[in-house]
Amino acid sequence: MKLLEKTIQEIHPIDPRWIDSATQRQLELTKPPGSLGRLEGIANRCAAIRESFELTASHPRIVLFAADHGVCAEGVSAYAQEVTAQMVLNFLRGGAAINAFARSGGIELKVVDAGVATPLPLSIDLISRRVAPGTRNFCEAPAMTETETTAALETGIELASDSAMAGCDLLGFGEMGIGNTTSASAIAAALTREPIAAVVGCGAGADDACMARKRSAIERALALHADSLGDPLGILRCVGGLEIAAMCGFCLGAAARRIPAVMDGFIATAAAALAARLCPASSGYLFASHRSAEPGHAYFFAMLEQEPLLQLGMRLGEGTGAALAMKLIQAAVAAFTGMATFATAGVSNK
Repeated sequence: MKLLEKTIQEIHPIDPRWIDSATQRQLELTKPPGSLGRLEGIANRCAAIRESFELTASHPRIVLFAADHGVCAEGVSAYAQEVTAQMVLNFLRGGAAINAFARSGGIELKVVDAGVATPLPLSIDLISRRVAPGTRNFCEAPAMTETETTAALETGIELASDSAMAGCDLLGFGEMGIGNTTSASAIAAALTREPIAAVVGCGAGADDACMARKRSAIERALALHADSLGDPLGILRCVGGLEIAAMCGFCLGAAARRIPAVMDGFIATAAAALAARLCPASSGYLFASHRSAEPGHAYFFAMLEQEPLLQLGMRLGEGTGAALAMKLIQAAVAAFTGMATFATAGVSNK
């Protein structure tokens, strides 16, 4: 059996009885009912994911997937494609925003080459799972072959499994890839059938001319691949990215291992939306970290039936939003497991 099919079969919907039991436990803790707001719902869902009240979130890990996009040939980004590799090296040196956030939050960071076009030097800190040197220009051909799509999905599944084996109890995922907001916008248009103009944003600072090229590229790609966009794997293969496929697999792998997984921004949420289309039960294991400035992000949240935990006007990627939200989740779990009950504290309930 293929790893993807096996993983999907291992994912079971969150049991609502665990949510109910956790909600009841919240009423026993020394606080007014509902006084921790959304933090209570976070903890309740974590308890249902783990099927335990003995929750931990002490070994958090973010996996950062990097890859390049052939659609950059259409002039859809304000930055040169070489920046992907340059930023990966910056991650490895510890100089990016996500490095600072991970250090401040005590979060382990793993960097993965899923398909960077520029060859990267060997490093013990880089997980090399390079499926191809970037995708093809999806205005001319499918972004990936079926073999490449499967390999990238399996990379994500395997890295989620590796994280589980390493004892990680809270996962996050993010990306780096020049041009990938164009790919994520194409995915949004294909999944939601919304007008292209409604889901396309400026990405990493595109000007009006660049935005026009981006919209044109997506329009041409959706017309070219129209016959293949009826299912999530077809969408992923035709207009996706290697890092997006890997993140999609990571979502499924985390759900199969019953580990809460925090998605980062627009591109990461595109991967999560595809995972939820492949396996609707997987969405219960995912947490939306923040609402980015990209207009297509809201449509993905609607698909996933989730509200993000933060709204800070961020649009960086790199897993930065996930890092911040993971601290909120850790706080929610700490309150759920560490607070006294009215009975044990000798405090009168109302």
